[in-house]
Amino acid sequence: MTLPPATAIEAAADRIAPYVERTRLIRSEGLSRHAGIDIFLKLENEQRTGSFKVRGATNVLASLPEAERARGIVASSAGNHGLGVAYAAKQFGVKATVFIPSNAPKVKRDGIRNLGATVNDGQPHYDAAMVAALEFAKKTGARFIHPCLGDELLAGQGTVALEVLREIPDVATMVVPVGGGGLLGGSAGFIKARAPNVRVIGAQSDNTAAMAKSFRAGRIVEIENLPTLADGLAGQVDQAALDIGTAALDDIVTVPESDLGRAMLWLLDNHQIKVEGSGAAGVAAVLSGRFAPKSKTAIVVSGGNVDDDRLALLRQSHA
Repeated sequence: MTLPPATAIEAAADRIAPYVERTRLIRSEGLSRHAGIDIFLKLENEQRTGSFKVRGATNVLASLPEAERARGIVASSAGNHGLGVAYAAKQFGVKATVFIPSNAPKVKRDGIRNLGATVNDGQPHYDAAMVAALEFAKKTGARFIHPCLGDELLAGQGTVALEVLREIPDVATMVVPVGGGGLLGGSAGFIKARAPNVRVIGAQSDNTAAMAKSFRAGRIVEIENLPTLADGLAGQVDQAALDIGTAALDDIVTVPESDLGRAMLWLLDNHQIKVEGSGAAGVAAVLSGRFAPKSKTAIVVSGGNVDDDRLALLRQSHA
Protein backbone atom coordinates (compact mmCIF):
# COMPACT_ATOMS: atom_id res chain seq x y z
CA MET A 1 0.00 0.00 0.00
CA THR A 2 1.70 3.23 -1.14
CA LEU A 3 -0.78 5.72 0.32
CA PRO A 4 -3.03 4.94 3.29
CA PRO A 5 -6.79 4.86 2.69
CA ALA A 6 -8.84 7.73 4.05
CA THR A 7 -10.73 5.34 6.32
CA ALA A 8 -7.47 4.37 8.06
CA ILE A 9 -6.64 8.05 8.57
CA GLU A 10 -10.08 8.76 9.99
CA ALA A 11 -9.68 5.80 12.37
CA ALA A 12 -6.23 7.08 13.37
CA ALA A 13 -7.69 10.52 14.15
CA ASP A 14 -10.08 8.95 16.64
CA ARG A 15 -7.39 6.66 18.08
CA ILE A 16 -4.81 9.37 18.77
CA ALA A 17 -7.19 12.17 19.79
CA PRO A 18 -6.52 11.77 23.55
CA TYR A 19 -2.76 12.08 23.01
CA VAL A 20 -2.25 14.88 20.45
CA GLU A 21 -3.37 18.44 19.86
CA ARG A 22 -5.65 19.64 17.11
CA THR A 23 -3.23 22.39 16.14
CA ARG A 24 -4.19 25.86 15.00
CA LEU A 25 -4.81 26.66 11.34
CA ILE A 26 -4.35 30.41 10.85
CA ARG A 27 -4.55 32.78 7.92
CA SER A 28 -1.20 34.48 7.35
CA GLU A 29 -1.85 38.11 6.52
CA GLY A 30 1.73 38.67 5.37
CA LEU A 31 1.94 35.63 3.12
CA SER A 32 -1.55 36.27 1.74
CA ARG A 33 -0.61 39.83 0.86
CA HIS A 34 2.69 38.66 -0.67
CA ALA A 35 1.00 36.01 -2.86
CA GLY A 36 -2.24 37.85 -3.58
CA ILE A 37 -4.37 34.91 -2.40
CA ASP A 38 -5.40 33.44 0.95
CA ILE A 39 -2.62 31.41 2.56
CA PHE A 40 -3.12 29.46 5.77
CA LEU A 41 -0.52 27.95 8.11
CA LYS A 42 -1.10 24.62 9.86
CA LEU A 43 0.95 25.10 13.01
CA GLU A 44 2.35 21.69 13.86
CA ASN A 45 5.20 23.50 15.60
CA GLU A 46 2.62 23.90 18.39
CA GLN A 47 1.99 20.14 18.55
CA ARG A 48 3.00 18.12 21.62
CA THR A 49 6.74 17.40 21.24
CA GLY A 50 6.94 20.33 18.80
CA SER A 51 6.17 18.55 15.53
CA PHE A 52 3.64 16.45 13.61
CA LYS A 53 5.74 13.32 14.14
CA VAL A 54 3.96 12.46 17.38
CA ARG A 55 0.80 11.69 15.38
CA GLY A 56 2.26 8.77 13.46
CA ALA A 57 4.31 7.44 16.37
CA THR A 58 1.29 7.44 18.65
CA ASN A 59 -0.86 5.64 16.09
CA VAL A 60 1.81 2.95 15.71
CA LEU A 61 2.14 2.41 19.48
CA ALA A 62 -1.63 2.41 19.98
CA SER A 63 -1.94 -0.26 17.28
CA LEU A 64 0.81 -2.60 18.55
CA PRO A 65 -0.16 -5.86 20.28
CA GLU A 66 0.85 -5.99 23.95
CA ALA A 67 3.42 -8.72 23.26
CA GLU A 68 5.28 -6.46 20.81
CA ARG A 69 5.18 -3.51 23.20
CA ALA A 70 6.76 -5.70 25.87
CA ARG A 71 9.85 -6.25 23.68
CA GLY A 72 10.43 -2.52 23.47
CA ILE A 73 10.75 -0.22 20.48
CA VAL A 74 13.63 1.39 18.64
CA ALA A 75 13.72 4.26 16.15
CA SER A 76 16.16 6.27 14.10
CA SER A 77 15.52 9.96 13.84
CA ALA A 78 16.91 13.37 13.01
CA GLY A 79 15.14 14.34 16.23
CA ASN A 80 11.41 14.93 15.82
CA HIS A 81 10.44 11.31 15.13
CA GLY A 82 12.48 10.36 18.17
CA LEU A 83 10.56 12.86 20.27
CA GLY A 84 7.28 11.45 18.96
CA VAL A 85 8.34 7.88 19.67
CA ALA A 86 9.59 8.76 23.15
CA TYR A 87 6.35 10.60 23.96
CA ALA A 88 4.17 7.74 22.70
CA ALA A 89 6.29 5.16 24.53
CA LYS A 90 5.82 7.07 27.78
CA GLN A 91 2.04 7.14 27.32
CA PHE A 92 1.90 3.37 26.81
CA GLY A 93 4.62 2.36 29.26
CA VAL A 94 6.98 1.01 26.60
CA LYS A 95 10.79 0.98 26.73
CA ALA A 96 12.21 3.07 23.85
CA THR A 97 15.68 3.50 22.35
CA VAL A 98 16.31 6.27 19.81
CA PHE A 99 19.32 6.60 17.50
CA ILE A 100 20.00 10.17 16.38
CA PRO A 101 22.96 11.75 14.54
CA SER A 102 25.67 13.41 16.60
CA ASN A 103 24.76 16.82 15.16
CA ALA A 104 21.07 16.65 16.12
CA PRO A 105 19.84 19.88 17.73
CA LYS A 106 20.28 19.94 21.50
CA VAL A 107 16.60 20.75 22.04
CA LYS A 108 15.66 17.48 20.32
CA ARG A 109 18.33 15.36 22.01
CA ASP A 110 17.45 16.66 25.48
CA GLY A 111 13.73 16.37 24.81
CA ILE A 112 13.99 12.67 23.91
CA ARG A 113 15.97 11.93 27.08
CA ASN A 114 13.58 13.94 29.24
CA LEU A 115 10.70 11.78 27.99
CA GLY A 116 12.46 8.69 29.32
CA ALA A 117 13.91 7.14 26.16
CA THR A 118 17.49 5.92 25.83
CA VAL A 119 19.41 8.06 23.33
CA ASN A 120 22.30 6.88 21.16
CA ASP A 121 23.91 9.84 19.38
CA GLY A 122 27.13 8.20 18.24
CA GLN A 123 26.47 8.20 14.49
CA PRO A 124 27.73 10.99 12.19
CA HIS A 125 24.54 11.51 10.18
CA TYR A 126 20.94 10.37 9.83
CA ASP A 127 21.50 7.47 7.43
CA ALA A 128 24.14 5.96 9.73
CA ALA A 129 21.75 6.32 12.68
CA MET A 130 19.13 4.29 10.80
CA VAL A 131 21.61 1.50 10.06
CA ALA A 132 22.55 1.37 13.76
CA ALA A 133 18.89 1.32 14.83
CA LEU A 134 18.10 -1.57 12.48
CA GLU A 135 21.06 -3.51 13.83
CA PHE A 136 19.82 -2.88 17.38
CA ALA A 137 16.35 -4.14 16.46
CA LYS A 138 17.79 -7.33 14.95
CA LYS A 139 19.98 -7.94 17.99
CA THR A 140 17.42 -7.25 20.72
CA GLY A 141 14.05 -8.08 19.15
CA ALA A 142 12.77 -4.54 19.73
CA ARG A 143 10.21 -3.32 17.19
CA PHE A 144 11.73 -0.83 14.76
CA ILE A 145 9.44 2.11 14.09
CA HIS A 146 10.38 3.59 10.74
CA PRO A 147 10.34 7.40 10.67
CA CYS A 148 8.61 7.63 7.29
CA LEU A 149 7.07 4.29 6.33
CA GLY A 150 4.44 1.87 7.59
CA ASP A 151 0.66 1.84 7.26
CA GLU A 152 -0.08 2.95 10.83
CA LEU A 153 2.60 5.63 10.78
CA LEU A 154 1.37 7.16 7.53
CA ALA A 155 -2.24 7.04 8.71
CA GLY A 156 -1.28 8.99 11.82
CA GLN A 157 0.59 11.63 9.82
CA GLY A 158 -2.38 11.92 7.46
CA THR A 159 -4.49 13.37 10.28
CA VAL A 160 -2.77 16.70 9.56
CA ALA A 161 -4.52 16.88 6.17
CA LEU A 162 -7.78 15.64 7.68
CA GLU A 163 -7.79 18.59 10.07
CA VAL A 164 -6.91 21.08 7.33
CA LEU A 165 -9.68 19.90 5.01
CA ARG A 166 -12.27 19.89 7.75
CA GLU A 167 -11.50 23.53 8.56
CA ILE A 168 -11.05 24.86 5.02
CA PRO A 169 -12.85 22.41 2.70
CA ASP A 170 -12.38 24.74 -0.27
CA VAL A 171 -8.57 24.75 -0.04
CA ALA A 172 -7.01 24.32 -3.48
CA THR A 173 -3.38 23.52 -2.66
CA MET A 174 -1.52 21.97 0.26
CA VAL A 175 2.23 22.50 0.64
CA VAL A 176 4.05 19.86 2.66
CA PRO A 177 7.71 19.73 3.77
CA VAL A 178 9.21 16.49 2.43
CA GLY A 179 11.94 14.33 3.92
CA GLY A 180 11.35 10.61 3.70
CA GLY A 181 7.72 10.96 2.69
CA GLY A 182 5.74 10.12 5.82
CA LEU A 183 3.84 13.38 6.16
CA LEU A 184 3.55 13.60 2.38
CA GLY A 185 2.18 10.08 1.99
CA GLY A 186 -0.28 10.34 4.85
CA SER A 187 -1.56 13.74 3.80
CA ALA A 188 -1.88 12.76 0.15
CA GLY A 189 -3.70 9.57 1.08
CA PHE A 190 -6.47 11.60 2.63
CA ILE A 191 -6.47 14.33 -0.01
CA LYS A 192 -6.52 12.00 -3.03
CA ALA A 193 -9.49 10.12 -1.56
CA ARG A 194 -11.55 12.93 -0.08
CA ALA A 195 -10.55 16.01 -2.11
CA PRO A 196 -8.85 14.83 -5.32
CA ASN A 197 -8.87 18.30 -6.89
CA VAL A 198 -6.51 19.63 -4.20
CA ARG A 199 -2.92 19.89 -5.45
CA VAL A 200 -0.15 18.48 -3.25
CA ILE A 201 3.15 20.37 -3.46
CA GLY A 202 6.33 19.26 -1.72
CA ALA A 203 8.97 21.60 -0.33
CA GLN A 204 12.62 20.90 0.46
CA SER A 205 15.89 22.78 0.73
CA ASP A 206 18.50 22.45 -1.99
CA ASN A 207 20.73 20.55 0.46
CA THR A 208 18.02 17.99 1.32
CA ALA A 209 16.60 17.47 -2.15
CA ALA A 210 16.75 13.67 -2.34
CA MET A 211 13.03 13.37 -3.06
CA ALA A 212 12.98 16.25 -5.53
CA LYS A 213 15.89 14.89 -7.57
CA SER A 214 14.56 11.32 -7.48
CA PHE A 215 11.01 12.40 -8.34
CA ARG A 216 12.18 14.36 -11.38
CA ALA A 217 14.53 11.60 -12.54
CA GLY A 218 12.00 8.82 -12.01
CA ARG A 219 14.63 6.80 -10.13
CA ILE A 220 16.60 6.91 -6.89
CA VAL A 221 19.17 9.73 -6.91
CA GLU A 222 21.57 9.84 -3.98
CA ILE A 223 22.60 13.20 -2.53
CA GLU A 224 25.53 14.34 -0.43
CA ASN A 225 25.09 14.68 3.33
CA LEU A 226 25.48 18.47 3.33
CA PRO A 227 25.02 20.85 6.27
CA THR A 228 21.44 22.10 6.42
CA LEU A 229 19.02 24.11 8.50
CA ALA A 230 16.42 21.47 7.61
CA ASP A 231 17.85 18.54 9.57
CA GLY A 232 14.40 16.92 9.63
CA LEU A 233 14.43 16.66 5.83
CA ALA A 234 17.98 15.30 5.54
CA GLY A 235 18.96 11.85 4.30
CA GLN A 236 18.42 9.65 1.27
CA VAL A 237 15.14 8.25 -0.04
CA ASP A 238 14.62 4.60 -0.93
CA GLN A 239 12.29 3.04 -3.47
CA ALA A 240 9.39 2.88 -1.03
CA ALA A 241 9.70 6.60 -0.34
CA LEU A 242 9.98 7.40 -4.05
CA ASP A 243 6.85 5.35 -4.67
CA ILE A 244 5.08 7.57 -2.14
CA GLY A 245 6.40 10.69 -3.85
CA THR A 246 5.30 9.46 -7.26
CA ALA A 247 1.79 8.69 -6.03
CA ALA A 248 1.43 11.81 -3.88
CA LEU A 249 3.12 14.77 -5.52
CA ASP A 250 1.73 17.13 -8.12
CA ASP A 251 5.02 19.03 -7.93
CA ILE A 252 7.96 19.62 -5.60
CA VAL A 253 10.14 22.71 -5.16
CA THR A 254 13.45 23.33 -3.44
CA VAL A 255 14.84 26.50 -1.89
CA PRO A 256 18.38 27.65 -1.05
CA GLU A 257 19.45 27.33 2.59
CA SER A 258 19.65 31.13 2.81
CA ASP A 259 15.95 31.42 1.93
CA LEU A 260 15.15 28.81 4.56
CA GLY A 261 16.88 30.96 7.17
CA ARG A 262 15.03 34.07 6.03
CA ALA A 263 11.72 32.23 6.30
CA MET A 264 12.51 31.13 9.86
CA LEU A 265 13.17 34.74 10.83
CA TRP A 266 10.10 35.94 8.91
CA LEU A 267 7.87 33.56 10.86
CA LEU A 268 9.42 34.71 14.12
CA ASP A 269 8.96 38.39 13.26
CA ASN A 270 5.53 38.18 11.63
CA HIS A 271 3.84 35.43 13.62
CA GLN A 272 5.98 35.27 16.77
CA ILE A 273 6.57 31.54 16.34
CA LYS A 274 9.80 29.59 16.49
CA VAL A 275 10.01 27.26 13.47
CA GLU A 276 12.85 24.91 12.57
CA GLY A 277 14.26 24.84 9.06
CA SER A 278 12.21 21.83 8.01
CA GLY A 279 9.01 23.49 9.15
CA ALA A 280 9.79 26.69 7.29
CA ALA A 281 10.35 25.03 3.89
CA GLY A 282 6.87 25.71 2.50
CA VAL A 283 6.89 29.32 3.66
CA ALA A 284 10.36 29.78 2.16
CA ALA A 285 9.09 28.44 -1.16
CA VAL A 286 6.40 31.13 -1.30
CA LEU A 287 8.50 34.03 0.03
CA SER A 288 11.35 33.24 -2.40
CA GLY A 289 9.05 32.92 -5.41
CA ARG A 290 10.08 29.31 -6.01
CA PHE A 291 6.39 28.46 -5.64
CA ALA A 292 3.62 30.88 -6.64
CA PRO A 293 0.22 29.61 -5.45
CA LYS A 294 -2.75 30.57 -7.61
CA SER A 295 -5.62 29.97 -5.18
CA LYS A 296 -6.37 29.22 -1.52
CA THR A 297 -3.38 27.39 -0.05
CA ALA A 298 -2.50 25.67 3.22
CA ILE A 299 1.14 25.27 4.22
CA VAL A 300 2.12 22.75 6.86
CA VAL A 301 4.57 24.24 9.37
CA SER A 302 5.81 20.82 10.39
CA GLY A 303 7.93 21.54 13.46
CA GLY A 304 9.38 24.12 15.81
CA ASN A 305 12.25 22.38 17.59
CA VAL A 306 15.10 24.78 16.93
CA ASP A 307 17.91 25.81 19.26
CA ASP A 308 17.82 29.46 20.35
CA ASP A 309 21.50 29.90 19.47
CA ARG A 310 20.77 28.84 15.90
CA LEU A 311 18.12 31.55 15.60
CA ALA A 312 20.55 34.08 17.10
CA LEU A 313 23.21 33.15 14.54
CA LEU A 314 20.64 33.44 11.75
CA ARG A 315 19.71 36.91 12.97
CA GLN A 316 23.33 37.96 12.87
CA SER A 317 23.97 36.53 9.44
CA HIS A 318 20.85 38.20 7.96
CA ALA A 319 21.36 41.54 9.68
